[in-house]
This record gives sequence, structure tokens and C-alpha cells, in this order.
Amino acid sequence: MNVNPLDPTILAFSVLVTTILFAIIAFFTRATLRRIAGAVIAAIPVIPLVMFYDAIAARLGLWHYPSVTTGSAPLAWYVAAVMFYGAALGLLGWRVIRRFGKRGVIGFLIALALFGVARDYFYSVTTDLIEFGPEWAPLIADFFAYASGAAIVQILMYWLAGPPGSDPLARIVRTSAGQGS
Repeated sequence: MNVNPLDPTILAFSVLVTTILFAIIAFFTRATLRRIAGAVIAAIPVIPLVMFYDAIAARLGLWHYPSVTTGSAPLAWYVAAVMFYGAALGLLGWRVIRRFGKRGVIGFLIALALFGVARDYFYSVTTDLIEFGPEWAPLIADFFAYASGAAIVQILMYWLAGPPGSDPLARIVRTSAGQGS
């Protein structure tokens, strides 16, 4: 069965699935409405950033999408990607950072970038969705793209919704644990 990744139904379905995954992660992270809105809004600027990365990568021969004739993929691909990798995993990152502080930031960014590169590499060897150039440079650039996008989401979430420990539930837990407010 050959699926056309540019089929409008497939594109709409991918946005729907990632939105549902975002809702599930928001529920299980017990994110407040402010944190949820912060994650979504923080992910939006990553769309043009990743489109830019893809265009540059295509020009430099680092990676490209064989089914796409331009340097970047359809907008729905980017919306789906930022709903999951930006907003949803951004909420997971918020929880990790809240729990582990500065070490959590570093660990989260590295883990997310490694996961993204591994996923892209897997797709490159099993499908025709993405094709990497030779050597290690494309994988290093892909790592940078994931890490920088995730870092931007965390920075913007911090500015929009406050630091990880500023949520009401976090204050209640700290106070009841005798850590003060």
C-alpha cells in the first residue's frame, strides 16, 4: 500500500492525531489552562523556523523530502510537527524541568533532539518521506534543528506562562511538603 503523504486527507488526519496527542499529554501533565495556552502559542514561531531549516537543508544537500518539489513540506506537516514536538513535548519538558531544574533542561533538549533525529533517520531508511545527504553533517544539523526548536518553545513558555514551578499546583505541593511558598 503506497500512501501519498501530500494527500489532503492524510495531512488533515496528521494534524488531528497530533492535536489529540497534545490533549492527552496536557491532561496527564496536569497542565493549567495558562500552561496549555503558553505551550501552543510558544510552538507557533517554530513553524517558520523549521520551514527555514528545511529550505536551507535542501539547498545545502543535508536533507530533503522526495515527495515535495519545493524546499519545504506542506504547512500541515509543520503544524502537526509543532503540535507534537513543540507543544505536546514542550509540556513534558516543562514537567521535566520543573522536577530536575537546569539538568532537566539539558537532558530534555538532548533527549528530544536524539528522539527526533532517530525518528527522521528511521523514516529515511524505511520510507521516502525524508532523504538525508551523506556523512554525519545532516544528522548533526537535524539534531540542532530539533534542539533549537525545543529550546525556543521552553523559553517562550517561560515568558508566557511563567517558570515551571509557578503553577498553582506546584505552589500547593511545595507548601504542603514544607518547602515554603
